[in-house]
Order: sequence, then structure tokens, then C-alpha cells
Amino acid sequence: MPPMIRTITPFDDQKPGTSGLRKRTAVFQTPHYLESFLQAIFLADPPPPGATLAVGGDGRYFSPEAAEITARIALANGYARVVIGQDAIFSTPAVSAAIRRLDAWGGIILSASHNAGGPDGDFGVKYNTRTGGPAPQAMGDRIYEIASALQEYRLIDGPALDLSRLGEQALGAGSVEIVDPVGDYVDLLETLFDFAAIRTLFRSGFRFAFDAMNAVTGPYAVELFERRLGAPEGTVLRGAPLPDFGGEPPDPHLDHLEALAARMWGPDPLDLAAASDGDGDRNMIIAPGMVVSPGDSLAVIAANAACLPGFADRMPIGAARSMPTSRALDRVLAASGSPLYETPTGWKWFSTLLEDGRIQLCGEESFGTGSDHVREKDGLWAVLCWLNILAARGGSAGDLLRDHWSAYGRDYYQRLDVEGLETAAADAMMAALAASDVAALRKVEPSVQGFERLDYVDPVSGDQLADAGLRLELGPDARITYRLSGTGSSGAALRVYIERFEPPGGRLDAAPSDILAPLAGAALRLIDLERFTGQTAPSSVS
Repeated sequence: MPPMIRTITPFDDQKPGTSGLRKRTAVFQTPHYLESFLQAIFLADPPPPGATLAVGGDGRYFSPEAAEITARIALANGYARVVIGQDAIFSTPAVSAAIRRLDAWGGIILSASHNAGGPDGDFGVKYNTRTGGPAPQAMGDRIYEIASALQEYRLIDGPALDLSRLGEQALGAGSVEIVDPVGDYVDLLETLFDFAAIRTLFRSGFRFAFDAMNAVTGPYAVELFERRLGAPEGTVLRGAPLPDFGGEPPDPHLDHLEALAARMWGPDPLDLAAASDGDGDRNMIIAPGMVVSPGDSLAVIAANAACLPGFADRMPIGAARSMPTSRALDRVLAASGSPLYETPTGWKWFSTLLEDGRIQLCGEESFGTGSDHVREKDGLWAVLCWLNILAARGGSAGDLLRDHWSAYGRDYYQRLDVEGLETAAADAMMAALAASDVAALRKVEPSVQGFERLDYVDPVSGDQLADAGLRLELGPDARITYRLSGTGSSGAALRVYIERFEPPGGRLDAAPSDILAPLAGAALRLIDLERFTGQTAPSSVS
């Protein structure tokens, strides 16, 4: 059956952001819209003969339809085989692992991560290359260039696919294989951790809960924690993936984790809790009465990496963090003499360093943590790191943090989000700050000591990113980082990251808000938030 050719009028809004293309679901349902973007991807990175494509996502609304469309266009553009997770379910780290295991040419991930789902929510498409990692910056630019001029796409017609039935189905001259998305990925994790030690931890009475937020990690977490590691039934909360995630955004933030928060701030808290986002690549670690900041979680894993079988015989390891992430990791690596890289936000910048062997561990400010076992951040992997470290060291999560701060000091850290901004106003606000100098900024906040625009050149690929954000250094040993987010589906969101270092022997057990309140106020004044946007406070603080 030869491919069909459909003529279209080019779309001019298909420029991938930090994590692929994200729009309202209704936009992706517009006739030819999804097909156009997929066709542009396959033209930007044409497959060789016999190539395999992995496809899956977080189970949000429109995922099954989008997975079938992806298969039809992929097979029409030279792919011989498309592997789809059962019911279009496939977490982002599991897709990355599958690409590498299958020697696939690439993968399509149908997800808008932590954004709300459902008919009135968001949808997203991200392309991962044969390394298992997100498409590099240059390829994203090429996809946009092609999509903006595209006048036709190709697809295979034929009977509807049954995405619930495991096994192979013929389509045109190629095939579609529906696979179990869970087992192989959990098998991979089992090679990286001491499952026997974690089972012993759970048998000792260690109390743990994981909130899957009705998103993709539910089936993985049940298999991992309750079946293979022996945690009690019910350890996984909200474990059934739902197209609208139960009416809440699958964002690991306390505002969306009411039941979990009650169990961690109550009179008899659990020993540890965790949550993941829509597609399973982000994580939140919660100790009794305390959310562990992304930078602290990354630093604790780095400081205790020798406890983890996946790292034990490779010490010391190199690591990287994104520019807005706190400097807690820097202090661990400085003590061990290990190499440190600082990259823009977006996992694609880590992927080249991982592929080149320069780093083995990395993390970013939005609760993303991962290693070189895949080329994506991996929420369940990060949770297992904490469980394995606690099983090896003994003691509580709170003890682990306090010991870490006593040794390295504490980087108090918060992220302030200002959502729903008009793009023009947000751009003008950032441009005005970029045009400032230290002398002008000191008139607003006398403690300002330095100011820089964050530019980046990838040391492996040579890809460049200009203006990845703006950073202010303040005394004593504090900084503020500003950037506009690339993960929304419309408008603009300002991210403001504030941090202040307290050295060992200092005030290490305070609430972050107590330490950072003056810095938060200064951060909003320095960018003149109210004048540009009319807003006087952040939409949320995490």
C-alpha cells in the first residue's frame, strides 16, 4: 500500500521549546497540525532503511489517537517498524531506555510533562534521537524551518490499530509492535540499585509513599515498589493513569499533593515520600516536614554515589547542573576534585555531555535528576537513589540532610513563578533588566555585586544558546537567576530562582522562607515586576 500524500498550508507556530512543542490540546487536534510537525521531524532526521521508532507518552487526552497518527506518518517516511507502549503509555525515561535497547533511530514522546491534561488542557510532542536524548538545538531549529514551509505530508492508510493488544500488527509495508512499557525499564533499574537492601529497609518498618498523580508512573511504581521491592500494597497513591490526571495538573508541587503532604507534616510522618510528574521524568523528594530542594537532592546523591551499585566502581564521577540550580552540587564536586559542568535549562544540554562520557550524573532546577543509564531525567531513578542511600547508611532522611549540610553547608533555595504573562510584556521586562548595569541595580538593591547574561556553547556539539537567562550576584554569597520558561503552551512564565549559602556551623535548620524573604522581595523589585506586568507577587513559590 503506497503512502498517501496530503497537501496543507504551512503552520508558522511549530518552533520547539525547551521540551519539544507544547500547545493546547485543541491546537494539536486542528486538522493537519500534528501531522505537519511529525512530517517536519522525519524530514529533519530521515531514518535509514530498516529503522525503528519508539512511541509513547504520559496517557493524557488525545494520546492514543496521536500515537496512531505518529505510526502512520513514520511508516510513510521510511521507518520499517514502530514500537508503541501498550495503550500509548510509555514514560519519558522508559522511552529513552527503549531507544537505546532497541537500537532505534529515535522516539516520539507524547507529553506536556507537568501541564494540565484533558480536552481543555495541554498536549505536547518531543523528538528524541538515536542516543535516547532530546533533539539538539540545531535539529529543533531545522524542524521549525521545515514546518514553516511544509506543503504536504505522507501517511499510510489502513485498518485502525489496536493499541491495547500486545504483539505485532502489519501496517502498509511495515509493522507496528505494541509492547509492555514497564518490565524492561524496571529490569534496567534493578541492575543499578541494591534491591535486596531496599527490600530489607521496607521489611524493617520503613514507611514510604509515592504519589503517581494519576499519570504515567503509576504502573511503573506499583511494579517497582509494591511487587519487586515488597513495599505494602497502597504505597503507590493515585496509581491509575487518567486522560485528565484526575482534574489536576500532574505537577509535583505541594499545592497538588494534599494527601501526601498531610502524611509528611502530620503528628506521625512517614520516613520518606516522593512524587513524579506526568511523563515520569521529574521527581519531588519529601523528608518529614520538608521538601528537599532539587539542588540538595542532586548534591546528596553525588555525595553518596559510592553507595549506589550503578556508580560504585566508577568513582569519582563527573556531574552537571543547570544554571538556575543551586550550587550545592558544586561544593560536593569541589571536595572530591570531580569535574563540574553548568548548562542551560533543558535536558538536551546534558545529553551531549552524557553521551561523550564527560558526566555520569546531572540535575536541573525543576526537580529533574538523572544519570547516564538513559539520556533523560528519571523520576523513579532519583527516588531509588534516596531509598538505596538510606538503606546503606541507616538513619532518617532528615538525618541524611543535616549530616550533608554540616559537611558542606546549606544552599537555601526557592523558585518563584510568575505565570500567565503577556509575551511582549515579559520580553520587555527581561530586556530592561539586561540593559541595566551594576550601578543602576545597586540603586534598587545595594547588595548587588555582579550581573551577567547567561550564554552557552556546548563543549561537545558546538551548539550555542544566547541569553539563557540573567544572573545577579548579591552579598553575602547569594544570587538571583531569571529566565522565561519554554515549557508552557501559551503566553509566558517568568521563573525567578533565589539562593543564599550558609556555611557549615551556621544557621542550617531554618525554614527557607525565613532566610530568603528579603532576597525574594529584592528579586521582584530588581526586575520591576509590577510596572511591566501589573503583578505584585509570584503565582507560586516552591
